[in-house]
Amino acid sequence: MPKARLHDGNLLELEVGGDGDPLLLPVNPRPVEGEKAEAMRKYGADPALGRSLIDGLRDICRVIAFDYEGHVLKTPKPTTLTPDNVVADFLSVADAAGATTFRYYGYSWLGMMGLQLAVRTPRLTGVAVGGYPPLDGPYAEMLRVTTAAYDMTGKPSHDEWSMESRSKGEAQQFVTLYRALQGFDDRAALERVKIPRVCFVGSADEIDYGKNWGDVRVSIGGPVVRHRQELQRLGWDVHILDGMNHMQAMQANVVLPILRDWLARRPLVGSAR
Repeated sequence: MPKARLHDGNLLELEVGGDGDPLLLPVNPRPVEGEKAEAMRKYGADPALGRSLIDGLRDICRVIAFDYEGHVLKTPKPTTLTPDNVVADFLSVADAAGATTFRYYGYSWLGMMGLQLAVRTPRLTGVAVGGYPPLDGPYAEMLRVTTAAYDMTGKPSHDEWSMESRSKGEAQQFVTLYRALQGFDDRAALERVKIPRVCFVGSADEIDYGKNWGDVRVSIGGPVVRHRQELQRLGWDVHILDGMNHMQAMQANVVLPILRDWLARRPLVGSAR
């Protein structure tokens, strides 16, 4: 399997398969098993989500799958996980797979990184953002949440899939990421993105963090509901999934019909710049 060299010198393994236009897909190709899988199911996550997405897309595109989130959790980048470096890593993945141009799909913070990718490289020919609002994103709220998570690291936890159980380095890298995004103007950024673009969120995707996180609410669905018409005017295909929360809206049976419809359209000539 090909490997990409990331900004810190570490290698990341890729799984490449299928025919058609390349799609960068930051998911884990290997189903999670054992106790961690049970912990994921407790939160409503699918331990085999990445495998299901790959298998459901490779008949219509060349899937370039890479477990970026798993990598940064295993090999933290406490002071270097910045938007510029993440984009550089994604471009390294594309290079390792031989993709001069490509589309991209990501969910949650990796969906957020799709917009960062779109405004930083002309190599992107289409972007799909799931589980994160392209307009009026909760950058300040996520900095508060990740800072609180960092402050709580090292405390006893019986849940191996919770933020409290992360190491200092694992938690700090997300503080670094969201701190670097505090000056980001997503409205101005959207004016620059001209490639085919789609976003989707659950209408009930409102995450309330408890007292330990400063009682922060991270609103994912709300901004897309409020700005739906503006996003459509800016050229986005917008899907609001009625009644779904963050975990429900990321499941393969929900995501695949949206992505397959979007990928079936030929990419337009042009770039994000």
